[in-house]
Amino acid sequence: MSLPTDSSGPFLLGVDFGTESCRVAIFDVHGHPVHFAATSYPTHHPRPGWAEQDPGDWWSSFIASTRKAIEGAKINPDQIAGISYDATTMTVVPMDANGNHLRRAIMWMDVRASAEAERASTIDHWARLYNGGGTMSATAEWYPFKVAWLAANEPAIVDQAAYIIDAPDWVTYKLTGEWTININSAAHRMYYNRDHGGWPTEFYDHIGAGAAFSKMSDRVLDAGVLVGTLTPQAANDLGLKAGTPVAQGIADAWAGQIGLGVVRPGKTALITGSSHVISAQSDTALSGKGFFGAYTDGVVPGQYTCEGGQVSTGSVLKWYKDNFLGSVSTAAETIGANPYDLMNQRAAEIPIGSEGLIVNEYFQGNRTPYTDSKARGSIWGLSLHHTPAHIYRAIQEGVCYGTEHILRHMREAGLTVDEIVACGGATKSRHWMQMHADVTGVPITLTEVGDAVVLGSCMIAAVGAGIYSDLQEAADQMVHPVEVIEPDQHNHEAYAFYVDQYANTYPALREFEHAVVDTLG
Repeated sequence: MSLPTDSSGPFLLGVDFGTESCRVAIFDVHGHPVHFAATSYPTHHPRPGWAEQDPGDWWSSFIASTRKAIEGAKINPDQIAGISYDATTMTVVPMDANGNHLRRAIMWMDVRASAEAERASTIDHWARLYNGGGTMSATAEWYPFKVAWLAANEPAIVDQAAYIIDAPDWVTYKLTGEWTININSAAHRMYYNRDHGGWPTEFYDHIGAGAAFSKMSDRVLDAGVLVGTLTPQAANDLGLKAGTPVAQGIADAWAGQIGLGVVRPGKTALITGSSHVISAQSDTALSGKGFFGAYTDGVVPGQYTCEGGQVSTGSVLKWYKDNFLGSVSTAAETIGANPYDLMNQRAAEIPIGSEGLIVNEYFQGNRTPYTDSKARGSIWGLSLHHTPAHIYRAIQEGVCYGTEHILRHMREAGLTVDEIVACGGATKSRHWMQMHADVTGVPITLTEVGDAVVLGSCMIAAVGAGIYSDLQEAADQMVHPVEVIEPDQHNHEAYAFYVDQYANTYPALREFEHAVVDTLG
């Protein structure tokens, strides 16, 4: 990847600790990418439903990625004006007073704390507003429930721990030697709410997580706040310059929201891939059934963040391609084409509604609007007239219906959705993105940098380094729209009927789906 015109800098270094790897990216201050590097690390699954990673592996991968990025960018570490980072949230690390981890980190996807989460259903507390009316067991991944599990099952670890922190705050300590809590993890996954006085102590005590309060820093910092500077030890390990400013980082999904420029009310971020993440900003605290939040100050101080998500989206389309479209994949390989492109061409010839075919994409459960891990996918309306192209299109439409269904719940609670800004795998298909716009009735903006997560971390670094005054100014200067996909109003009106039928499907089948799941164990 080529350097920008002015190769003298300054440059920004952003770090993304994802589920599978540590990615390091270097951008210039105008939001143009310079170089990327990634190094993977393993995940351990000691029991069903458990997932752990070794923070030592994180640090080794961080070192390798940073050194590769600096070398590939052909720049001097002196040219790095600021550093920030993101990491998976709900990834819990017990640490001793010297900054050594006491056990492997319990990963975000780990659901061992389901029983602890269920206890939250027996207390009437404002913290439960965050969960959108869903069952509390569906939030077993969240920080306090994992602390409660540790307290009950590994009390020696809890006694020995000086801090029990989320993964982004582990990065803060490793870079600066400072113990902080990032507001993003606190507000989004730890039930911290400045509007209600901060920590919900009664809630934590009720679920058995009261020990957390003696294991947390009292510094809850907003994204972009200058935490400190890079320590000599970290600089030596990473091949960077000691004293480089380090800005308070956040969780990965919301770094992506920032990297899409969704830092003001009216815009909604749509991060696509195997799943869909939907998040938006509001001037007022919104809560209601069907979405998570609103999270106070979680992304931008003085604003509230609303969150929705679809567990299976691109993964359902891939499932269909891999298992039922072998001949298409073979034909695509013969002519050097992408099988998705061939199927998109065929699906484009199918009428809206796939001639009466409805797919509900809950193949791996539902995150919102129902928060139901026992929900399952369905395909109905089949006739002998339907072809593989019909089913392919119906899956694409079903994903779009799911997005619109979540947005309906958010709108009903008062959220304004004027523009969707999208990134990720689905944006590679203009056909599918047009379908998203038509179904939701909202214009969809595509930006210059598809890797919004690492761009978001570099934007946070730019604020911490004093290059920009806040995230809004950083977004104005570093996020560059390249295309707006306008909805077709005629298609939007035609799709409304099918969205209604999609929305009616799960309530009608819920009892049967649960019975089958329970039978399977």
